[in-house]
Order: sequence, then C-alpha cells, then structure tokens
Amino acid sequence: MKLRADQLEKRLSKGLVPIYLLSGDEPLQLGEAADAIRAAADKVGYTHREVFDVGTGFDWNTLLQAVDSPSLFADRRILDLRLESGGPGRDGAKALLTITERPPNDAIVLISAGKLAAGAQKTRWFQAIDRQGVVIQAWPLQGGQLLQWLERRLQNKGIQTDPAGVRILATRVEGNLLAAAQEIEKLYVLQGPGTVDAHTIAEVVTDSARFDVFNLVDNALQGHLVSTDRMLSRIRAEGVAPAIVLWALTREIRILEQIAFGKSNGTPLNTALRQTNVWEKRKPLITRAIKRLSLTEISRLLVQCAQADRIIKGLSQGDPWMALLGVSHGLAGIGYQETGIRNT
Repeated sequence: MKLRADQLEKRLSKGLVPIYLLSGDEPLQLGEAADAIRAAADKVGYTHREVFDVGTGFDWNTLLQAVDSPSLFADRRILDLRLESGGPGRDGAKALLTITERPPNDAIVLISAGKLAAGAQKTRWFQAIDRQGVVIQAWPLQGGQLLQWLERRLQNKGIQTDPAGVRILATRVEGNLLAAAQEIEKLYVLQGPGTVDAHTIAEVVTDSARFDVFNLVDNALQGHLVSTDRMLSRIRAEGVAPAIVLWALTREIRILEQIAFGKSNGTPLNTALRQTNVWEKRKPLITRAIKRLSLTEISRLLVQCAQADRIIKGLSQGDPWMALLGVSHGLAGIGYQETGIRNT
C-alpha cells in the first residue's frame, strides 16, 4: 500500500502492518515517518528494537535469523533496517522477498532507504512489500503541496496565520523542510501559540541576526572560544531574544547527545550521523565536537540549558546572557561551567 507521508498517521491509527518501506530524498519526512511508526509500535508492546545497518559486505542471513528467531524475553520487536541509497542488491532482494513470504509473528520490519534506483518499483521485492505492508516515498515539496505542509506544521504548533504569512515562510525556506521546521520552532519560541500575522512572520524568518545565532553555534562546535564570545556579544547588542539563542544551542546539543549515545552503544559515527539527519556540510563540525566532548559533558550541557531556560523565563535568578555564555563555553569544550543559578 503506497501512502504519502501525511497519510501515515491515519493508517497507523488502524493498526500496524508487518513491513514498512520508507524511501526518497526528503530527510525530514522520512525521519518523522520512522519515528511515528516506532512510537505506534511501542504503544502496543513492541518494546525491543534491533538495528541493522546495511553496508558493503552485510550478511543478510543475520536479518533472516532475527526474523525467524523469537525474542529471548518474549518481547515484540522492531527490526529496524537501514539501507544505503540505491536498493538492497541481489542478496538483499532475495532476503526481503523471503520476509514478505513469511513475516515474523512477534516483530515488524521497518526499512529506511534513501533514493532508490530507477525502476525499483518494478522489482519483485518492492511489489511484495507494497502488497504486504506500507510504502512511503518522500520527495521535496513544491508549490501548493509545500504551502499545505507549512500550514499543517504551523497548526500542529497551535499557530494560526493567513495565506500571506504561509507564502512568506515558503519563500524563505525554498522547499527545505528541515529549515522550515526550524523556522516554525523559532516562531513558536518567540510568539507562542495563537494568531501570528504575516508582518510578524516576515520579521522573524527574515531577521538577518539569525545568521549570527547559527554562526555562534558553529564557532562553538569548532571550539573557537574567542570568536564564540565575540559572536555572543554581537547577538546581545543586536537585541536578539535570549530564548532564540538558547533554542539554537539546545537543538545542537541534543543532536550531539543522540550521536554520542549511539557511539557509546557501538554505533559507528557515520551511521549515527545519518540516523540523526545531520546535513552533509555540517558533518565535519559535528564530528569535531563529538571527538572533543564526552557523553557526560554533553549531558551536563543539557542541564545547563535547562537552568538557562529557567533564568530566561524568570523562574530562577541570574543573568540570561551569562547563562548562555556558560553553555557556549561548554559547547566549545573548555569544561563544565557553573552558571551561578539558584532557584527562587
């Protein structure tokens, strides 16, 4: 059964199918579809997950053995298969056909792939999955589809605006859904739920200071302390809201935490980067930070972010900009910084 990404939630509400195939070259939709499937499975008792990263030399028998072998702890499982772009190859095609012929009783198979090779939809393995399960192919959105996606995304955050506001946002993100999600999150942080007019959206999403905020994060990721301090001072002087700076820092630190946690459990770095949808051009920055910061240090940074959030909201005493300075220094790798925060 072929579905669009926006049709998945309704289908999941009717129950799970034995096998899912997610493919295409729009990473946000694919990542969120996979998250939705895993969340729906968890709700009905699929509490164990086995991840299979398919690369050169992958032994497909390991997947078939997992399919045929019941869980040792009687847990229902998600067999999470990560394919490289192009397709499964000859051996993989045979294995996937076998799985569709005898799907596991205690597991669902979730296949995540990039852009499949031309003609993949005509192959036996693809057609078998289409008959037995759900196939979602996600591509970049344009025109009316992009406008509808943006409107739904805004509504999911409790934000209402007019068509002009949605068009301004569409023009700003130029079809990049990851960028769109970030802009909508930023809009939510600044404005909260409610009605936001087109003028406000234009001010938020076209504010040139946003480049300084992202540059601050990039400088900290590279461990450039002097330029990080200089950038933070400039952002403060430009009147950027502390909440926006904290949002950008926290978002990046959470990505680092996911990658570091994966590495601590034996996941190769390149795999962890792919699983967290890190853009190709940002991989060197993230890699440099991961090599410099331990999982413990990253977790402490998230605690600092939570403390800074309390200060910004007036729930704790302290200077918001000093709290942000501490988080920035920690991300730059000079060690855990106490922010002098005390609860009121």
